[in-house]
Amino acid sequence: MLNEPLYSLAERFLSYIALEKRYSAHTATAYRNDLLQLFDYISIHYGATPVEDISHVMIRSWLAQLMDDAVTARSVNRKISTLKSFFKYCMRMGLLKQSPMTKVISPKVKKRLPGFIEEKGMRALEDNVSPVSVTSLHIFNDDFEGRTHRLIFEIFYQTGIRLSELIGLEEFKIDKGNKTIKVLGKGNKERIIPVSERLLSQMEAYMEEKRSVLEEIEPLVLLVHPVTGRRLYPKYVYLMVRKYLTEHQITTLKKKSPHVLRHTFATHLTNNGAKLNAVKELLGHANLSATQVYTHNSIEKLKKAYNQAHPKA
Repeated sequence: MLNEPLYSLAERFLSYIALEKRYSAHTATAYRNDLLQLFDYISIHYGATPVEDISHVMIRSWLAQLMDDAVTARSVNRKISTLKSFFKYCMRMGLLKQSPMTKVISPKVKKRLPGFIEEKGMRALEDNVSPVSVTSLHIFNDDFEGRTHRLIFEIFYQTGIRLSELIGLEEFKIDKGNKTIKVLGKGNKERIIPVSERLLSQMEAYMEEKRSVLEEIEPLVLLVHPVTGRRLYPKYVYLMVRKYLTEHQITTLKKKSPHVLRHTFATHLTNNGAKLNAVKELLGHANLSATQVYTHNSIEKLKKAYNQAHPKA
């Protein structure tokens, strides 16, 4: 449909990625915001413009303004990714012969090594002994809430799963016989992750306790709110992880989020000799390039050891 208003076309595209591509609600919201920002910019600076008249010059102008407004290169690249998907959809629908994005170059992003927690910090969490207390104060309380929080840390560190995957982890996806769990990752892709006998025992004990402690629990999901029995929500887990890492000085990292535990899982594996392809599969990365960043942490560890030990360093 030529000359279809941009905002109406955007809604059709958003329905497409939600229903056919099965993108998450979070991704769809980000795409909507990106498109509306561009269309508002075009409307203000160029007037009413049909999709077939949007040029690379208009898009470059918008991106330049974003950079002037101190929007990071990483955020700009995400918006470029949104636009590439949108104009590809328009070509598929016969609205365009060529995407204006072919002449738009993504800004370079400075690579940042993912932060991770040192092994001694993770040992403190696993042993439940605060490293900053002279009286060996426990990190986690000896009640259902404390055991819920401790299990969350154990699952994050021992499996490397994402926050959304942890919240969506279901009881029937735990295979005790094969010592694995099945998680639903990005793009609704399932993957199987091996787990230790110890973690299986912890999950089994937790499932039994939550049924005896709580009057009502949300069915299917493994982890529930220790008071309401409902499915956990992202902010609860985020704030809980940050609280423990901060109060007990587990790490000096500025960023103290559940994703740091995923980085820690991957870094400790590579530091201890795990093959990169195996780490890729465990993390659920689509390609190896996303996993290769963890080898840099291993190289930094080697450099540190060399500088400390070699007489000519």
